[in-house]
Amino acid sequence: MEKVVLAFSGGLDTSFCVPYLKNEKNLEVHTVMVNTGGFSKEEEKRIEERALALGAKSHTTVDAVETYYQKGIKYLIFGNILKNSTYPLSVSSERVFQALEVLKLVKRLGAGYVAHGSTGAGNDQVRFDLVFEVLAPEVKILAPIRELEIARKDEVDYLVKHGFNFSWEKAKYSINQGIWGTSIGGQETLHSDGYLPEEAYPHHVEKSGEEKVSIEFVKGQPVALNGQKLTPVEVIRALAAIAAPYGIGRDMHVGDTIIGIKGRVGFEAAAPLIIIKAHHLLEKHVLTKTQLYWKGQIAEYYGQLMHEAQYLEPAMRDMEAFLESTQASVTGTVEVLLRPYSFMVLGCSSQFDLMSSKFGEYGEINKSYSGRDVIGFTKVLANPMKIYYSLHQEDNK
Repeated sequence: MEKVVLAFSGGLDTSFCVPYLKNEKNLEVHTVMVNTGGFSKEEEKRIEERALALGAKSHTTVDAVETYYQKGIKYLIFGNILKNSTYPLSVSSERVFQALEVLKLVKRLGAGYVAHGSTGAGNDQVRFDLVFEVLAPEVKILAPIRELEIARKDEVDYLVKHGFNFSWEKAKYSINQGIWGTSIGGQETLHSDGYLPEEAYPHHVEKSGEEKVSIEFVKGQPVALNGQKLTPVEVIRALAAIAAPYGIGRDMHVGDTIIGIKGRVGFEAAAPLIIIKAHHLLEKHVLTKTQLYWKGQIAEYYGQLMHEAQYLEPAMRDMEAFLESTQASVTGTVEVLLRPYSFMVLGCSSQFDLMSSKFGEYGEINKSYSGRDVIGFTKVLANPMKIYYSLHQEDNK
């Protein structure tokens, strides 16, 4: 039997794929679950047990959280990336790294096929397919749910027919969770005027009052929380544990999908939003005007390409090099105030602060020039416009 490696999450779609690929395609099925921060050890174990019970020849669990941070999240922080000024690419940035890990197993096993459970209606099918198409064009891609256009009820019936009578109760909300946030889809997100109720969010509001936290950055990366030294991944997790019970980080994202239609999804991303806003404040203190401008331009395009499955585009490495270069002096501590449903970035301290009082105090006093210097500077600055308006008096009416 030829081998197929199936990206497996344990949900209905990927569970259907195991016996279908085995029985209908006569393939030896090897499942792999790539954890990018959304599953506990207990959940990993349950997913493995389900895959083997469904008939998988083998199951592999890959912990890709650190890889995901170092090759993806880090640059999302450096770029302060929020898609459409809203969404921190919580799930869309995960898929390429999951696909890359799946492909490693394909090559290790010498499999001739690779499969996933994506439907034909969303972005994820493109994100998986593109990695396989570019890096392993000789491997055949199978996507049974997309190819069969099968209804959920028919999937359940097929599984029951083959002796797999698991509980397939349809959850009211579709939730995809990872270390960089959670996306939430449901009836309310299918239209322009709906909104998600409290019950839809994984974390319910349990905290009241206010709480201050401090985040320390070194060269753009979060390395401590409330004075405790941690790895960046540990900072993200610890901050999420503190902030999520306030209901912080909730919003609705509306954007253009890869396949050309508008899409709407809810999300919960307390740690990503706080870290990005804190990091951005620190940058505004330590980077020059020109650095901030070009960072903004490049970061926006980087985020767009990441969202649209273009991670393998060589220009992404060039942009990452630029973003990393800008972080040389992004070192300091930022204080943030947390309260129910919101947070406020209060201020920062840094040895590289360009707002240092030794240069002057805005609106109060300057130490580098005199008032007469400003008069001359203003005359020079005004000269091109004075020339223009001397010839175009009608434009000044």
